[in-house]
Amino acid sequence: MSDLRKKKLFLLDMDGTLYLDNQLYEGVHEFLDYIKSIGGKYIFVTNNSSKSVDKYIEKLASLGIKSEAKDFLTSTNATVLYLNKKNYKKIYAFGTKSFKEQLREANLPITDKLEEDIDCLCMGFDTELTFQKLEDACILLNRGVDYVATNPDWVCPTWYGSVPDCGSISQILCTATGRMPKFIGKPQPEMALLAMEQNGFTPEETAVIGDRLYTDIACGVNAGVSTIFVLSGEGTMEDVEKSDKKPEYIYENVYELYKYLVKEQEK
Repeated sequence: MSDLRKKKLFLLDMDGTLYLDNQLYEGVHEFLDYIKSIGGKYIFVTNNSSKSVDKYIEKLASLGIKSEAKDFLTSTNATVLYLNKKNYKKIYAFGTKSFKEQLREANLPITDKLEEDIDCLCMGFDTELTFQKLEDACILLNRGVDYVATNPDWVCPTWYGSVPDCGSISQILCTATGRMPKFIGKPQPEMALLAMEQNGFTPEETAVIGDRLYTDIACGVNAGVSTIFVLSGEGTMEDVEKSDKKPEYIYENVYELYKYLVKEQEK
């Protein structure tokens, strides 16, 4: 195991790791302050593509956490980088109004109408889902257009349980058309690699923290960095036993991780 005291860059999942809906978990402020106190940096890395970075800044501010755009990497950011390399003529954007605005601001040729010259379907976590979008997607997939999705998460946690995320809707469309998308975001390593490159940290100095094995922990493993699994969200110890992606460390929540780090620092 690597030494957690040597970690300087912490890549933090948000939903289920730092908060649940509008409830900030205990110890989050202390943990973020600890990272600053050791001269480190934290980046909020999320697969949730339903909100823009501006919306996340507002969300964290409502929870008492100050942040800037440079503090975030989202699956939409990673998807934009991918789409910009492909030179599509027209992209059908399947997602929230915020998701479409982010793609449009990146100067991508998007539409949310069924048109003849569409050569890519790009889907995000859609909290504004309609049957019309599902029907349009089926028509496009049966035409054979390229198919990209921001993230493979099955569910998104809420205060009342879980709701279907992008991976679940992808499975619905696969049942109808036989096609699955190319997933961007976690568990692919690109977001972690990009965070290290942009902020000047090495893999040895970096740790991914999250509550999902198949996205957060798998991303860290795939990127060659340390992984910290917290049990405050979706994942369970039973999941760990079944998974082929094993976390390096396991804590009940970030508060328990914070207390461990402070205790080790005092030695």
